[in-house]
Amino acid sequence: MRMINSHCGVTEDARGVATLTICNAGPLNILNTTVIDAVREGLQQLAADDTLRVLIIAGQSDRSMIGGADIKEMATLDQASAERFITGLADLCETVRTVPFPVIARIPGWCLGGGLEFAAACDFRVATADAKFAMPEVRVGIPSVIHAALLPRLIGWSRTRWLLMTAETIDASTALDWGLIDQVAPPGELDDAVERLVGALLAGAPQALRAQKALLTAWHDMPLRESVEHSVKVFGQSYLTGEPQTLMGEFLNRKR
Repeated sequence: MRMINSHCGVTEDARGVATLTICNAGPLNILNTTVIDAVREGLQQLAADDTLRVLIIAGQSDRSMIGGADIKEMATLDQASAERFITGLADLCETVRTVPFPVIARIPGWCLGGGLEFAAACDFRVATADAKFAMPEVRVGIPSVIHAALLPRLIGWSRTRWLLMTAETIDASTALDWGLIDQVAPPGELDDAVERLVGALLAGAPQALRAQKALLTAWHDMPLRESVEHSVKVFGQSYLTGEPQTLMGEFLNRKR
């Protein structure tokens, strides 16, 4: 594993699949300001690599990918420093949300608060059967903010309201049923489940997949008519890559 910095290790394979591992952040991979800045640096470096096709986010400990934000640090904040801290976390979530190729969150164990917001900003979430999810902020005197705003788009307003206002914990089966995660892996099979998803993504054309990711990100903020009009232009631009001509030609030749 290549270390980008003390909290961010990376492995890459010949397929263009990278794994970013959050390191040296305690047994639950907790986000303090130092870790937040380090992981954002690693993500920015990987996002700029045109050879990469898929990114997996993992934690060094299999007790969690990211357990949450650092309560010890947050307990010392005032209004100004609290806004600086949460802006840093928002920037981290936005950085992973806008990586230009698919991002998979590999989720064992606990996924709480800021860790769940980070996971929601990834494209896919694959969890272990014993994973637990919660937004416990109101129980320590703060509201859930920043990329918790993605949750209504994932699970609807009623379930988001339940998570954020009750602060109750849900299990992986419930999270899957709600649409909070995409897949639950049987015990000992988390990496196999992630690899199957990687294989499905690699079956897509690289530039088309990047274009699809960009469209999905843009559609979050666009009304329907604007989304449709914007996508027409992206469709036309896809022919500049040569992928449609090559892959459609191969498809037609197989049919003969």
